[in-house]
Amino acid sequence: MNAKLDTIILYVKNIQLLKNFYVENFNLEVLQEDEIWALLSAGNANIGFHKIGEKYLDQINPDHQFDANTKIVFEIDEDIELIRKGFIEKNIPMREPKTFENYSFWLCDGTDPEGNVFQLKKSKKQ
Repeated sequence: MNAKLDTIILYVKNIQLLKNFYVENFNLEVLQEDEIWALLSAGNANIGFHKIGEKYLDQINPDHQFDANTKIVFEIDEDIELIRKGFIEKNIPMREPKTFENYSFWLCDGTDPEGNVFQLKKSKKQ
């Protein structure tokens, strides 16, 4: 079997909030959208946001931030410090950039409005 990643789906409380966050901050294109679903083009793969079922939403505190074991990585071609600074000015939580010995990229993690972690990845060679 040959397989390639097509879509990553996150179950979320507020589709509109997350759709807007990723469209406004990462310039992703909306491919599909309705009241329980949004699909965004993210280069070689898509990101889908599926609304959590109503019976589960009632059990979640509105201010709850999810603890997820998933990280969405975006490779960028702009200055990572400049992008990080712009996100911080928009009150988007961001960590300090980091790298590793013999690794060709700078990395910087942030958190979206529902607590999902994303990472900016910038080549050191550009």
